[in-house]
Amino acid sequence: MTERNWAGTVTYRARALREPTSWDELADLVATEPRLRVLGSRHSFNELADTEGVLVSLAKLADEPATVAGSTVRVPAGIRYGDLVPALTEAGVALANLASLPHIAVAGAVATGTHGSGDAIGSLATQVSALDLLTPRGPVRLTRGDADFAGAVVALGALGVVTHVELDVEPHYEVSQTVFEGVTWDAALADLDALTGAGDSVSLFCSWDDPARVDQVWVKSRAGRPAPDLASFGGQPADGPRHPVTGMDPAPCTPQGGVPGPWYDRWPHFSLDHTPSVGEEIQSEYLLPRADAPAALEALQGLAERFSPLLHVGERRTVAPDDLWLSPAYGTPTIGLHFTWRAVPDSVGAVLPAIEAALPDTARPHWGKVSTLAPDAVRARFPRWHDFAALRARLDPERRFVNPHLARLGL
Repeated sequence: MTERNWAGTVTYRARALREPTSWDELADLVATEPRLRVLGSRHSFNELADTEGVLVSLAKLADEPATVAGSTVRVPAGIRYGDLVPALTEAGVALANLASLPHIAVAGAVATGTHGSGDAIGSLATQVSALDLLTPRGPVRLTRGDADFAGAVVALGALGVVTHVELDVEPHYEVSQTVFEGVTWDAALADLDALTGAGDSVSLFCSWDDPARVDQVWVKSRAGRPAPDLASFGGQPADGPRHPVTGMDPAPCTPQGGVPGPWYDRWPHFSLDHTPSVGEEIQSEYLLPRADAPAALEALQGLAERFSPLLHVGERRTVAPDDLWLSPAYGTPTIGLHFTWRAVPDSVGAVLPAIEAALPDTARPHWGKVSTLAPDAVRARFPRWHDFAALRARLDPERRFVNPHLARLGL
């Protein structure tokens, strides 16, 4: 078997890939396979999804209809966010946020604490109100408020197979998106709260070729909010559509120019029917308390000359705090420092330790992206790590869902 991640940068070592076509077939795999992991939309850049046993794809189970009931929608866990949109639109409802890519599967995004952007918007995992797990001991259903719920949402696939997820929904709404250029880091750091509060979702893109300059600021605002104005930061609206990577064709990107449109066609940076981002790439991301953001960004300015030749683009965005045990935004307003690297793994692996050493020791790595932090350093940055380890031991005592990547982390 030769299977790779979406970007082609990770080759899975599993002995087989199974694609069950019924829930009974999936249950049989969970009951009989000694080692297995679920493979989602493959937007992971490390070995988190891999296993030496069997990989299980839920893609052939993802066409089950989504069911909207009141303020929630029940969905098969393997469905991609973009493919969920038609059912939500038909019901006249929406999600509170989406990530940059609508191409990612719901269960994988939730399990890794993946996020969009917004001072007051939590990660995609905070939208989960209930989930159904298939464990070696049988099915488990957890709802918000249950004792194990906060530990089971961002769970790295270590507790069992998530078969269904229930997400919070709200009435349909519109969002506009405006791209600004001309902002400097000095102006941004002088009042970072005002800049990230200029819209409901704000992303700062920077190639770091010029460490003093922010290349683009993407501001997304719900209908009814005043039009963003970044003149005090030196920002002016772009004179046409932009791609986050300066100079790339903006055709894959969602509509800009401040024109209102459906929530699902503005929150993501990229459209579902296009290849997102660059394609052949490596990604890293570190999430840290907002209070530590100025020091972290100044540290990156000092290292920019070393890492910018390896970089397609970096993105800075905020996430609201939550109470999910393994969430990178656990317990604190958070800023994410994202890096989209060129596909040169040896060079990226050589520069990451310098970046990680320069960042405050509060920086938590994104679970699905590349990091070189030592396992003990990772564990120390998640206060509920030991509680999660105990939950894993209880739900999967035979360690069927623990792979070498999780074992290195101490599970």
